[in-house]
Amino acid sequence: MSLPAARGRVTLTDIADACDLSRATVSLVLRGSPLVNAQTRARVEAELKRQGYVYHRGAANLRRKASNTVALVINDLSNPFFAEFAAGVDEALGAAGYVTLLGSTGESSERQQAVLTSLLEHDPAGIILSPAEGSDAARLRPLLASRTPMLVFNRTLGDEWDYLALDNARGARLATEHLLAQGHRRIAFFGGHGESSSCSERRKGWHAALTDAGIAPEPQWIVECAPTRLEAARQTGALFVRDPAPTAAVCYNDAVALGLIAGLSTRGRRAGHDFAVTGFDDIPEASVSAPPLTTVAVDPRARGRQAAELILQRLQNPSTPAITTIAPVQLHVRASSQSTLSGDAA
Repeated sequence: MSLPAARGRVTLTDIADACDLSRATVSLVLRGSPLVNAQTRARVEAELKRQGYVYHRGAANLRRKASNTVALVINDLSNPFFAEFAAGVDEALGAAGYVTLLGSTGESSERQQAVLTSLLEHDPAGIILSPAEGSDAARLRPLLASRTPMLVFNRTLGDEWDYLALDNARGARLATEHLLAQGHRRIAFFGGHGESSSCSERRKGWHAALTDAGIAPEPQWIVECAPTRLEAARQTGALFVRDPAPTAAVCYNDAVALGLIAGLSTRGRRAGHDFAVTGFDDIPEASVSAPPLTTVAVDPRARGRQAAELILQRLQNPSTPAITTIAPVQLHVRASSQSTLSGDAA
């Protein structure tokens, strides 16, 4: 067998002629069909490699009326939580023979529209969307008129699409109950914005734990800020504008908690010593921060794998009703919440 003369793209016919096989047999090898015996498969694969054949996936999709890509749209890829989540999605999709198309919106609903429009031009088999703050289901419906299956993650957009949620209320309740058990009575909820469904649910868990303990939360105990480390550090002073001030904070996520720890330090306070801090997510950095962060663990990489599995299930069952899946959470207690209260601080 010899390589064909220099020319354009290597074709299936070139591979078939070199292997003395039919074009149909070579096509079966490319599609992973079990109808081809191992010896023939190995011969074809060796020839594909030798000739440098590149599979024209777009043309194959047109023929099969299918796509091997799934679009993943993240609201904040700079957040380590979403980096881990995206890695889990990609792992699971790759294992199933799919390729991930990644887009990031930077918490902009306008940018989200543009990213989705661009990714839909590639005709993905499905979409996994972690919505930007301020997302509006009414704006997404015309964009998804093609009925591309979608899984919404972390922030709800209604009941028309599959939804994978974290058990936000329970996680915040666990963190608040832990701080109450440490003797704290003035416990703030720090970070995030109330119009976000995930933030609203976490506030409800915090509020319920306090009221069940006979404590009426003060309005100034809720401090809103963008859910980033930088903004949390900048807004730390808002916790101490009134006296008596909170002695602990349940933070919207780990990025906010780490920003708060930095902000406390610039004000001469130490998390885990004279102020207690809890986070939410358990990103890899949480266990090695200074001090190590008490946080609600959700296993973001596992949630990514779960999201991929759910969208693949939807591709197999496109007409079944939308489902909501609630992922479990647990509290990991570390040093950041082990503050020592003076007699009048509680």
